[in-house]
Amino acid sequence: MDELTAAGIFDPELRASYKECRRLNSLHGKTYYLATSLLPKAKRPHVHALYGFARYADEIVDDLDSSRTTEEKASLLTSWGDGILADIRRGTSSDIIGRALVDTATRFNIPIELFEAFLHSMAMDLTVSEYLSFDDLMEYVYGSAAVIGIQMVHILGATDPQAYESAKKLGIAFQLANFIRDVDEDLNRGRIYLPLNELLIAGVTREALAARKLTSEIKAALIYQIARVRRLQAEAAPGIAFLDPTSQPCVVAASELYCGIVDEVEKINYEIFTHRAKTATWRRLNVALPAYIRAVRSRRG
Repeated sequence: MDELTAAGIFDPELRASYKECRRLNSLHGKTYYLATSLLPKAKRPHVHALYGFARYADEIVDDLDSSRTTEEKASLLTSWGDGILADIRRGTSSDIIGRALVDTATRFNIPIELFEAFLHSMAMDLTVSEYLSFDDLMEYVYGSAAVIGIQMVHILGATDPQAYESAKKLGIAFQLANFIRDVDEDLNRGRIYLPLNELLIAGVTREALAARKLTSEIKAALIYQIARVRRLQAEAAPGIAFLDPTSQPCVVAASELYCGIVDEVEKINYEIFTHRAKTATWRRLNVALPAYIRAVRSRRG
């Protein structure tokens, strides 16, 4: 039985929407897609729908190949986002991504405020290029990452409310790990996500970061940021036990692979300006295979 049939999705147009979301996930979210494959078939399409929504909005904001101005991107994001939010309230959509998202949000009673917060953070990317403090950054990270963790719990299934708080922390850890890996790429977009006051404490100025040359000060700043990722990951770990047992292997694998990005930064000796930290195929397999065995056992009860 295919995933869509297992999820009770039979309408041809709705199936097409879910397939498009799945395509985006498989194309752009390889780690996310791998972790999703560890879930029971009936849950996978709904995770793809969340990814498709997030990816489509992100593409509007970060499409470097288009000739659109910032104002045009903002207008397009607002128009598309407002349309999707209206569709969620109405319970139906004609948008290729919106159909699957609305169906998922309705089935699992996901609060619309979570999608509003995400779109708010995407809009911030068009107007905010740096953050003075970690508290300032958290406004962005809440919408771009924490709410995705909360959305996921609605699909994964929670046996205790503590699962939601842990999901928030894990989502934040994933995002912060990406910021560390993507410093060079984000500079190309004119953005700095590492809090400026924390950089200054380590002796790193905007100019030093923009010079894209690893110094002892930048290395110290990265070490500080990496420690925060690991702390959040450790704080989130106990909450995984409050998820439905069939969902736990997926989240454990995602935690190790996403937060493991910082391990890869260390392996390249923090040379983030000349190398892109990547999770090796062998590590993906070492994480995925045991997780797959646990996933199969959990479904057998």
